[in-house]
Amino acid sequence: MEHRIVGPGPYRATKLWNETVELFRTKMPLRKHRCRFKSYERCFTAAEAVDWLHELLRRSQNFGPEVTRKQTVQLLKKFLKNHVIEDIKGKWGQEDFEDNRHLYRFPPSSPLRPYPKRPPYQKDVIKFPEWNDPPPGTSQENIPVRPVVMNSEMWYKRHSIAIGEVPACRLVHRRQLTEANVEEIWKTMTLSYLQKILGLDSLEEVLDVKLVNSKFIIHNVYSVSKQGVVILDDKSKELPHWVLSAMKCLANWPNCSDLKQPMYLGFEKDVFKTIADYYGHLKEPLLTFQLFDAFVSVLGLLQKEEMAIEAFQICCLLLPPENRRKLQLLMRMMARICLNKEMPPLCDGFGTRTLMVQTFSHCILCSKDEVDLDDLLAARLVTFLMDNYQEILKVPLALQTSIEERVAHLRRVQIKYPGADMDITLSAPSFCRQISPEEFEYQRAYGSQEPLAALLEEVITDAKLSSKEKKKKLKQFQKSYPEVYQERFPTPESEALLFPEKPKAKPQLLMWALKNPFQPFQRTRSFRM
Repeated sequence: MEHRIVGPGPYRATKLWNETVELFRTKMPLRKHRCRFKSYERCFTAAEAVDWLHELLRRSQNFGPEVTRKQTVQLLKKFLKNHVIEDIKGKWGQEDFEDNRHLYRFPPSSPLRPYPKRPPYQKDVIKFPEWNDPPPGTSQENIPVRPVVMNSEMWYKRHSIAIGEVPACRLVHRRQLTEANVEEIWKTMTLSYLQKILGLDSLEEVLDVKLVNSKFIIHNVYSVSKQGVVILDDKSKELPHWVLSAMKCLANWPNCSDLKQPMYLGFEKDVFKTIADYYGHLKEPLLTFQLFDAFVSVLGLLQKEEMAIEAFQICCLLLPPENRRKLQLLMRMMARICLNKEMPPLCDGFGTRTLMVQTFSHCILCSKDEVDLDDLLAARLVTFLMDNYQEILKVPLALQTSIEERVAHLRRVQIKYPGADMDITLSAPSFCRQISPEEFEYQRAYGSQEPLAALLEEVITDAKLSSKEKKKKLKQFQKSYPEVYQERFPTPESEALLFPEKPKAKPQLLMWALKNPFQPFQRTRSFRM
């Protein structure tokens, strides 16, 4: 009596239904029963069916031990409505199944659910700007390249980095990433991560990618508070103040007195009912109708907890920001209530954890069309959310980092010559035209002579350079381009003319020393008496 694990993939809810029906029909014990003085072969009572099916569901890894007896009764009602079972008189079609001694049996054939035939989602091929794509209406043939006008300072910067042969290069066109391009990158990479985690060849059967809003993803990543809760731009979509106040009251119990609200016997139950009524009347579940199949598919990964958490993280990024915010606040309140030992019982018939799951599972996950196991699947998902909500409702850092690096890479990809990044920017478009080897050799020999000669002249005539700096640059130029240098300075004398030797000034003689050079020594008169 074991359920086969149904992994992620399309039509998972239908597969689980058929799997459960087959196990129930083949494994449910049947025996003889008496009712109103009449014996019936190969039948069972309603209570026996509830006992057996409840145990099956609790042991199944597809549903888990959180399944309640009430949920089992609800599933048997659907079995009766869909003629999986019938009462002992052959009646079926209504959900009047109750947990009692009423007799039921299996019909001769039990219809299994056919897999729904959905129109295949059309794949939209997302075209990102390619660096080698020319703009519309242009051709890569015979497009002139903007000449690079280099001054002496630019030449010095370039050749101070590397002197030698320039490797062959291919100039490519680069377009600016627009906001729409960035949004498509976020959408495509996010969906690719989800597809990889689920192990699917395509997301077509579990998600209509055309309905995925890339703006939601970006908003959910960056517009968050310090606590990680989404911040809404449109304040009209916020939770009503009275609902938020009620949630804070229960989440912070017994510190509710700080909110200055009246206290009376059963006050906490009324507050909880207020919250449950608000969430129960939402027009759409928090996880949205369109993402139902995606979340149900992720439930197939619960045996691999880390992968399941990562998949749920990505799926929750696809939610509208107002839904994600409401889900974050609700899960935080539910988790705190369950962990608060001082919280009075909110319901006499259920424990606090079970009450949370049963109350809010339907407003978190349900299908727009009737799905027979949606209650069980929703309970399974909410249970996992409660246990891991802090991780699941965080932004997946690996995905965010990967996308940010991708966008940054596309924005900075360029081809530049050494030193060109400092002073010049090549205008786009710039392409290379393929030439013959003979033309290449000719251009190599003669095509670059004029720019280099002009550069050399600029170095020579640059008055801002000192003689020492000018000699250093000329020496470097001579080493790199000896032919051009030889043409400009064919002889050592022509080079010497550039730096003529200044005549040395003779040292002046001391005039005082030559004032009276031949004056004889005169004896001074003695003043002795």
